[in-house]
Amino acid sequence: MEQNQTTSVDVLSYDKYLVMLSGGKDSVASLLHLLELGVDRSKVEIMHADIDGGEGEGGKGLMDWASTPAYVRAFGKALGIPVYFAWKQGGFLREMLRNQTETAPTKFETPDGLRTAGGNSGKLNTRLQFPQTSPDLSVRWCSGYLKVDPCATAIRNQTRFNHSRTLVITGERAAESASRANYKVFEVDRADARGGKLGRVVDHFPPVHSWSEAQVWAIIERWNINPAAPYRLGWSRLSCKNCIFGSASQWRSAQVVDPESINRIASLEKQFGKTIDRKMDVLTKAAKGTAYAGTANAALVAEANDANWDGPIFLAPGTWTLPAGAFGDCSGPN
Repeated sequence: MEQNQTTSVDVLSYDKYLVMLSGGKDSVASLLHLLELGVDRSKVEIMHADIDGGEGEGGKGLMDWASTPAYVRAFGKALGIPVYFAWKQGGFLREMLRNQTETAPTKFETPDGLRTAGGNSGKLNTRLQFPQTSPDLSVRWCSGYLKVDPCATAIRNQTRFNHSRTLVITGERAAESASRANYKVFEVDRADARGGKLGRVVDHFPPVHSWSEAQVWAIIERWNINPAAPYRLGWSRLSCKNCIFGSASQWRSAQVVDPESINRIASLEKQFGKTIDRKMDVLTKAAKGTAYAGTANAALVAEANDANWDGPIFLAPGTWTLPAGAFGDCSGPN
């Protein structure tokens, strides 16, 4: 068993554990590692930030994989862990098209049903541009507004997190980039309110921060977990199919598996007068890349694009193989 190197973190001391699961290898490995450390599974929950809006909201499918939400739900079901989604109403597209309007409300699932919070501050703002490839989440707003904030809002607006200690688990690894290498390995989460009457203690811990990619795939193999379809197509990371950090080959591959979304992005570039890449438009960048070999597999492409994905999470012993995207073209946040 790989041991985390942060011995000062008393991982087993919390009342609740919220694993922010994108469906990607690092968040999957984080959850599996949590269980291997001996965390009581009954205390664990999965929270997934649905980037494109969830529940059929506008913009669904523009940036992320259609199969990702179904994969995350199936993963939780297979491990016997409840799954709750959180999202900005309208998702990525609505937030990007803001023109002197408020940010959208946040919707989030709870044990008692769907709830809504926010979207009524009165603060008007205009975006009309893509997120920037920057470590600053105020301009790389896809991460801040569509991933981090909805999950924090879901915690703040549920009294079940008051007067208890919650550990938020994420999957950042130092090896991914120089920026992530400098992330704090343990800190108070933004949803924390321990000093007031709410008594809501929320800490944040990325347990695989020091891990290599080889360690990540090793734990996934040990549990015989079926990697999400994009990994088998050739992608080396999740969650967004059309990630702003994408390399030329990632964009070319995305163009092959979902040309409609790439054409939509090209149209938005013309509308904004700004490209999604700082140096060139998306069609030019895609033309410079080479599609991953897996994109020629029609059945696998259909699986990745299937919003009703129902494949297995656990594979039969002895059948697990390293996916094509392992140790590949990362091109992630930096």
